[in-house]
Amino acid sequence: MNKALLLAILSLSATLGFAQARAESEPASVPADTPRTQNAPAKQKHASKAKSKAKPKLDRTGETRHGEASFYGGRRFAGKKMADGTPMNPNADIAASKTLPLGTKARITNVENGKSSTVVIKDRGPYVDGRIVDVSPKVAEKLDMKEQGVASVAVTPITVPQEDGSVKPGSGATAAGASGNENVSSGR
Repeated sequence: MNKALLLAILSLSATLGFAQARAESEPASVPADTPRTQNAPAKQKHASKAKSKAKPKLDRTGETRHGEASFYGGRRFAGKKMADGTPMNPNADIAASKTLPLGTKARITNVENGKSSTVVIKDRGPYVDGRIVDVSPKVAEKLDMKEQGVASVAVTPITVPQEDGSVKPGSGATAAGASGNENVSSGR
């Protein structure tokens, strides 16, 4: 075998061996985008999954909340099973919330134009950061937010189911009356 070829092979294997030994002794210095071997730990991967699966705590206080609302995208969700087990009806006065208990009756008010509608929380969502409620297309129309797709709203619970099966009046109970059955829409 040629001496030059033999020296090149030995030099290359020594370099590779040194690089492998260094990588094993200093795993923190490996850039994040470098592929890991099966034996290498990937602690951050599991930590981020745990965060994303954390469920928000249900808010049974009945206090008014402010934030952004969006609406279900029309026919795509029509008939799909909601969190309460019923099919989604785009022509119903319903909404989705991650934090209000299912069965909560609430008044949603578009704070930009004052239009409001009474809804029942029947589903979970929205799954977009910064949004507190998704409404049906019918409610979006009542709130005059269909064109923009998103609106600043106040969500005022009228009745809030409690864990023990009782129903607590929310901060909107006095303004809506005991039944909370009316829909308020100023100027269509």
